[in-house]
Amino acid sequence: MSRLRRTRGLARKRQWGTERDPTPLSIFHDKPSTRKMVYSRLAIIFTIGFWITYVITTIIRQYFIGPNTFRFVMESLGYLVIVTLLTFSALMYLLARQGALQRFSKHVRVPRAEIDRYFDKNQPTITVLVPSYNEEPGVVRKTLLSAALQEYPHIRIVLLLDDAPYPTDPDTLARLNATRQLAKDIEQLLAEPRLLFESKLAEFLREEPSSSHASLAVTKELAEHYAWAADWLDQLGSKEEKGDHVGEFFAHDVVGGLSEELRLVHEALIASYNDKARLPVSRVSQLYQRLTWIFNTELEVFERKKFASLSHEPNKAMNLNSYIGLMGRTYNQVDTPDGPILVPASGIRSGENIVFPDSEFVLTLDADSILRTGYCLRLVYFLQQPDNARVAVVQTPYSSFRGAATRIERIAGATTDIQHILHQGMTYYNATFWVGANAVIRKSALEDIGETEWVGGFEIRRFIQDRTVIEDTESSVDLAKHNWTLFNYPERLSYSATPPDFGSLIVQRRRWANGGLIILPKLWSLVRDRKRHGNMMLKTEILLRLNYLTSIAWASFGLIFLLAYPIDGRLLSPFVLLAALPYFLAMASDLKYSRYKRSDVFRIYGFNLILLPVNLAGVLKSMQQALSAKKIPFARTPKVKERTVSPMLYVISPLIIIGISLFTLWQGKVQQNWGNAAFAAFNAITALWAVVEFIGIKNTVVDVWLSVLNWLYVPVKKKQIDQEKEHAHRAHWQSILYHGDAEMRLSESALDHLALTARAPHLEEKEVMTS
Repeated sequence: MSRLRRTRGLARKRQWGTERDPTPLSIFHDKPSTRKMVYSRLAIIFTIGFWITYVITTIIRQYFIGPNTFRFVMESLGYLVIVTLLTFSALMYLLARQGALQRFSKHVRVPRAEIDRYFDKNQPTITVLVPSYNEEPGVVRKTLLSAALQEYPHIRIVLLLDDAPYPTDPDTLARLNATRQLAKDIEQLLAEPRLLFESKLAEFLREEPSSSHASLAVTKELAEHYAWAADWLDQLGSKEEKGDHVGEFFAHDVVGGLSEELRLVHEALIASYNDKARLPVSRVSQLYQRLTWIFNTELEVFERKKFASLSHEPNKAMNLNSYIGLMGRTYNQVDTPDGPILVPASGIRSGENIVFPDSEFVLTLDADSILRTGYCLRLVYFLQQPDNARVAVVQTPYSSFRGAATRIERIAGATTDIQHILHQGMTYYNATFWVGANAVIRKSALEDIGETEWVGGFEIRRFIQDRTVIEDTESSVDLAKHNWTLFNYPERLSYSATPPDFGSLIVQRRRWANGGLIILPKLWSLVRDRKRHGNMMLKTEILLRLNYLTSIAWASFGLIFLLAYPIDGRLLSPFVLLAALPYFLAMASDLKYSRYKRSDVFRIYGFNLILLPVNLAGVLKSMQQALSAKKIPFARTPKVKERTVSPMLYVISPLIIIGISLFTLWQGKVQQNWGNAAFAAFNAITALWAVVEFIGIKNTVVDVWLSVLNWLYVPVKKKQIDQEKEHAHRAHWQSILYHGDAEMRLSESALDHLALTARAPHLEEKEVMTS
């Protein structure tokens, strides 16, 4: 049932036309009706039928009618290729959607008692890895706390801080120290309920009755413990900062949702007590264990950039790889002029050894994502079933936070929720891709695809590929090549932040558009390997994977062609529109299913038009990267309270698209090419509306002006820190003895540390010690 909640102290002013109800979508997908399933199949049939009709009645017919010039032949072939590719992408949408509906209709949730019974005897270990770079402490805290409150026998959470470890800016240092402190703060926060319920569980086990059923007094006492836990969580939720819709979701739906579940158990226990029903001892024990599992967690912080022996490549994949490569091993820390290094320890353990515990499963969780409390328990239970022994990754494609304060965040969230449906459908055809924001991964599968190289005398282990910034996508193909499969759990159990302004959205979508073309050869290699070993991939899987990797490329170039080139009127036909119509109707239905408006399909069209230059930039970057064989840094999506300024290129480009559309409209009117004119008018209207609604006229002017100022203004560089680093390098005799070469330079982190030490007399004692 929908609930309207007011948020206090919003950090961002709410725009008109936004969603005011922050109620998230249900965990469970509604079972589709028979009529919806039939319409879904008919949409696929009509799309194929109208495309074939167009080819026969328009393209082939024109060749028979003649006469045709060389220009017309080339134009018709080019137009046919573009229409075919765009129709193919629409068909893949409908196919994935059909798979999702099939899965939603058959999904049955495992009862909680069955899961508790399994984990009562089996408790596989799991490590949660939260890679973080330049994030606000409040954002990271919600992520860590949502992981800490997972109902799991024992969970170990490691915050992988990737910030520069020795910043000199006071504000940056204060934020970094606040983030470092989060692990201890959360452990202290959960200490009281953890110690209480551990003692109560031990007390129950000591006094466990000889009979198979617990006494009524035990049941009543257990009910009181559940009420106490629910009250404690309610107090925690009331104290949480609710500055925006994300904070509201965390307090009400994560913390408050867990409290509601515990209160329901309390009411059920009281009802059984009133009915004088004695519960089995085994079930009472499981319910006691559940209370301990909620609050029993271990948190720590790890910073790879403090160690010269670990990779410092600026991407999320190597941040994860660095820690995964250490798991299950013991090291000694040795100080060098380049900074501390980790050296494999000898067989004799000492107090100075650093032990990195291993685990059967690894949960990777982005620092801006939030999990519902049943995530770990249900996904690990799924992996432990005998039929799923070759499943390497299980995830729930993330959903958006509802109640966004800006129009662009709302429509970007709509595309996120649509993608959730499509990813669920791809699993139906065994075409799952690892999404990356959250996933439970079998550690043995990572070992299978792991690679080792030696850099500067240090072993660098790579499990997740970092050639592209969509590292999860390439790793999905690697796992498939080793006969592992991936699975999307058909529930909504994870949520991730959506960019609230055009500037931050540019960074995210440009990153998403990069890398697909680079991974494509690896997909073809997978297809050939499967065929050679007699385990051929189904055509639907190949087509869905192909579309996932390359559709952004051909859609971007295709739309540019359609926008800028005046197509011969003889090539236009109503059947082209009819072939696209099922796609747009299906998307409108999916938007309504996800609690948006059907009319948002037009907003998404305009939204994609103004993002066309962004997607094109990502595709071109992929091509450049493929030719140069160079890696590019991982571009973090900015998360700031203020608006992120957009580069002038991406602000001007939507205006150019509108101008081209208006010119094409005028040209079509003059030439009486009404099909072209209508298409151009539709593009101009939707793109103009998107600029006004999602970017804003004022913001457009401001961003262009700031870009011009940045181009004209050359800031004076402060050389103090660089000079201190150079002095530290020249003066440090240990570097010469360590490297054996005066030309060798210390690592950046080592120079930062030495420069900070050199300035120690000018700094406050607390700042130096903290750094």
